[in-house]
Amino acid sequence: MAKVEGLMRTHHCGQLRASDIGQEVILCGWMNKYRDLGALHFIDLRDKYGVTQLGFENYQGDLSLLKSFSLESVLWAKGIVGKRPEGALNSKMATGEVEVQVTEVKLLSYCDNIPFLPHGAIDSSEDLKLKYRYLDLRTNELQKNLRLRSETARLVRETLYEEEFIEVETPVLYKTTPEGARDYIVPSRVHPGKVYALPQSPQTLKQLLMIGNTDKYFQICKCFRDEDLRADRQPEFTQIDIEVSFATQDYIRNLATKLIKNIFKRPEGFELPKMTYAEAMRDYGSDKPDLRFGLKHSIVNSCFEGVDFKVFSSVIDKGLIKCLFVDESQGNLARKDIDALTEVVKPYGGKGVAWFKKSSEGVSGGISKFISDEVLQKLQELTGNKTNGLWLFSADGSHKVVHDCMDAVRRHLGRKLGLINEDDYAFAWIYDFPLLEYDEADKRFYALHHPFTSPVDEDKEKFVSGDTEALKNIKANAYDVVCNGYELGGGSVRIFENKVQQRMFDVLGFSHEDCQRQFGFFIEALKYGTPPHAGIAFGLDRIMMIFNKTDIIRDVIAFPKTNNATDLMASSPSIPNLDQLEELKFKFTTTE
Repeated sequence: MAKVEGLMRTHHCGQLRASDIGQEVILCGWMNKYRDLGALHFIDLRDKYGVTQLGFENYQGDLSLLKSFSLESVLWAKGIVGKRPEGALNSKMATGEVEVQVTEVKLLSYCDNIPFLPHGAIDSSEDLKLKYRYLDLRTNELQKNLRLRSETARLVRETLYEEEFIEVETPVLYKTTPEGARDYIVPSRVHPGKVYALPQSPQTLKQLLMIGNTDKYFQICKCFRDEDLRADRQPEFTQIDIEVSFATQDYIRNLATKLIKNIFKRPEGFELPKMTYAEAMRDYGSDKPDLRFGLKHSIVNSCFEGVDFKVFSSVIDKGLIKCLFVDESQGNLARKDIDALTEVVKPYGGKGVAWFKKSSEGVSGGISKFISDEVLQKLQELTGNKTNGLWLFSADGSHKVVHDCMDAVRRHLGRKLGLINEDDYAFAWIYDFPLLEYDEADKRFYALHHPFTSPVDEDKEKFVSGDTEALKNIKANAYDVVCNGYELGGGSVRIFENKVQQRMFDVLGFSHEDCQRQFGFFIEALKYGTPPHAGIAFGLDRIMMIFNKTDIIRDVIAFPKTNNATDLMASSPSIPNLDQLEELKFKFTTTE
């Protein structure tokens, strides 16, 4: 198919080769470098595709004009493609065999005193680059990221179109619903005193599409959550949102497998390995484990029965003791490295990491005086670790604290000991999550996912009629796709029976008035013939972060926010003006 004509240029700056020698061309781009060698003048012209050298040996105009151009000025140049002299060939440039001998040159846009040079030798601060994001976007790295993001979105669409999905847009101005984070709200001028909410996800809307016979829906959509930020989270993010009627969990897993295979270019026969939530927590202390390396955890309460070590004996009955073994072939830690693990676990409620070493001479260091031959034998038999190395332990009355601490230790050691292959992708399908989380302080249940997640079929009757203790052990028909220690996506089989949905609202403590106010439209829709349905949502930003091998999510977003949710470029958020407030009938207070 012929390309659309009418651009100011005939070629881009990364396109010309030896086969183009003798051709008249027009190039447009930014001045990347200017060299005045007296009798010879050269300009390196750059665009997003590459760099081409411009020569001025045949230029009949005033060469002093070139000195008036500044770096990053935008130029138009016409000339003849010529071969570079043998001594001037540049194998590091795709266009290094040729140069354009300029016959005409124009300044299209002059660059004033620029805050930093995007392709300069000196890097700038992150804040400066965010303030002038449009300049930072000129860099090869960010342009590569945007191109990969676009290609990924195309692959997603092609894969889903092939499976007979249709793309449906859902409203951005919607209503507040409990999705686990705070909403961003938008005051209504037409309805004073009322607000819209920006969607945390299109959850109820995509379920309504299933009730409306859409069958297979997807959308690459913006979602918004007013929550504390970190390196892999932004207040607004892009979601690959999917919902399917008459779908089983197996169907969603097979679909996820196809998407991952196409996006990450996995080989034929690729499958998402399955792992239950219980297995993930037992072996890795995390429901999104990094499976690129070993260092599995083991639960070792039984090994320390009768051992007079208060840290362990005080939690042995109701708490948790986990260990992690570092084989000496994986590396050795100095005493200062072991002591430093206290700082690793402290953010997760840990007070320290117990340890001892096993060598051919026996056990030594740390808690070795409590490690009798019998205890060591129990540990070795339970874990299968019978070689020499370092044993590390965490113990606490809170299972969560122990899981979190040992997960942090494992990830820390994976990096420190060089056990992670940075070029690898290790995926898993995590399933059989708990449906509910019971808060002892509040004496109430919270949805571990959202209130539209179905219990697994075998627990459904127990969910509808069970008491508090029974509800604590019910599994959700929910699942996550994880990769390299990150959650790429998550979803569930949805509740489609009215009585089950009403029971969920009751269990979560929603009053009848709360249900009607927040979900009245949805509850009514369930009465009119709802097909069984299931869905999943992938974080496109997170996928691109892993695909680009960066742990900073703003590297893969064109115009990101800072870690405190501000836009340095546009000075956003900002204080509304008085006319806006008056029109909205809205009172606004500020400490500024």
